[in-house]
Amino acid sequence: MERLWAPWRMKYVSGDSARELPEGTCVLCLKWQERNDTENLVLWRGEHCYMMMNLFPYSNGHLMVLPIRHTADLSELTEAERLEMFELTLKGKDALSITMNPDGFNVGMNLGRIAGAGIEDHLHLHIVPRWNGDTNFMPVLGDTRVISEALEDTYRKLKQVLEPPDNK
Repeated sequence: MERLWAPWRMKYVSGDSARELPEGTCVLCLKWQERNDTENLVLWRGEHCYMMMNLFPYSNGHLMVLPIRHTADLSELTEAERLEMFELTLKGKDALSITMNPDGFNVGMNLGRIAGAGIEDHLHLHIVPRWNGDTNFMPVLGDTRVISEALEDTYRKLKQVLEPPDNK
């Protein structure tokens, strides 16, 4: 039997990733409010939306774009929020193209728990880079995804592309 080493997954498996939050508290709102971008994997802060890495990615570089305002309803987004959400989606896709050279992308939203939303109360758009031949049986048979790079390493690469040194 081959061994798969993925120590970061232990937080997810053990449930330690979900800190005890007061009832009605949104973890995605907290990520924005805490201003600890490196720890929270926040890559970009806009006027209406922000972009962060997914703590439990489907593949390397899995990003999320979210409105700052807490809403679960796509219809409630303002025109400015919709525009900035799409602009950040393009910015994230371009940064992933430069740093990871994927062969394609899945971009989309899971609206509601029945549609697969893990956090259904705060709207978020997924940007998932894909590579030729990246499908495997690990998610089906072992309920495990193979992520070949530490989240912190991917974060540093993306952050460098999104904020070049001369623009800081």
